[in-house]
Amino acid sequence: MPSLQGKTLFITGASRGIGLAIAKRAARDGANIVIAAKTAEPHPKLPGTIYTAAKEIEEAGGKALPLICDIRFDDQVYAAVAKAVETFGGIDVCVNNASAINLSGTLDTPMKRYDLMHGINTRGTFLTSQACVPHLLKSSNPHILNLSPPLAMEERWFAPHVAYTMAKFGMSMCVLGMAGEFRKQGIAVNALWPRTVIATAAVQNLLGGDSTMSGARTPEIMGDAAYAALTTPSRELTGRFLIDEDFLRERGVTDFSQYSVVPGAELIEDFFLPAK
Repeated sequence: MPSLQGKTLFITGASRGIGLAIAKRAARDGANIVIAAKTAEPHPKLPGTIYTAAKEIEEAGGKALPLICDIRFDDQVYAAVAKAVETFGGIDVCVNNASAINLSGTLDTPMKRYDLMHGINTRGTFLTSQACVPHLLKSSNPHILNLSPPLAMEERWFAPHVAYTMAKFGMSMCVLGMAGEFRKQGIAVNALWPRTVIATAAVQNLLGGDSTMSGARTPEIMGDAAYAALTTPSRELTGRFLIDEDFLRERGVTDFSQYSVVPGAELIEDFFLPAK
């Protein structure tokens, strides 16, 4: 059976939500998890810190290395990657999960927020990948996985919040380019995106609160889909824009009821899904 035992995953934004779910799923195999995130002290509106995440990862069976890291800054990213390699001997997987969101129109988007989204989402993804690639090249099954949407270049996804869409699609363009760039070297580069809204702090605080959460799935579906991707031989899966449910169906999963926040509730589709 494929496994992540002994593999080292460098995950940005893994102190909560989807990043933590991916980390904990890998930890069940005995993986090493580098938690590269900003939250060292408890936040009034956001659950978890890098230290509480480390505890959950270790309780799940993995080894954790919590590192304070703001991926907007080159020196912090390269220092975190160096510490990961020093601690665990290398990096096998880079998960670009950290993201900033601001669903505002052009006239209501302060340039400070624009810069934040592009600095974390697009630039941070490129930077973290760049820092990890020299170490991924030494791995037997190297993967980069970006938590970003399929490139559905439709007006309906840009018009309501053009700055945010540009920033998320920038992450996806990293997939499109790097998959081709590193295909011959055997580094898999893929995107993963949820078919439905996922129950995270962003949904609770920014996207409708309890009413939206009731139509959401838990982050564990993304953890399971990421695990399925990261345990696939890298030369057999690259350049894909994976949708969690669809990809798990490819791998034989048929019952998704376990992931519903409210059993039997009508699920709410996420942004950026291509027209059926």
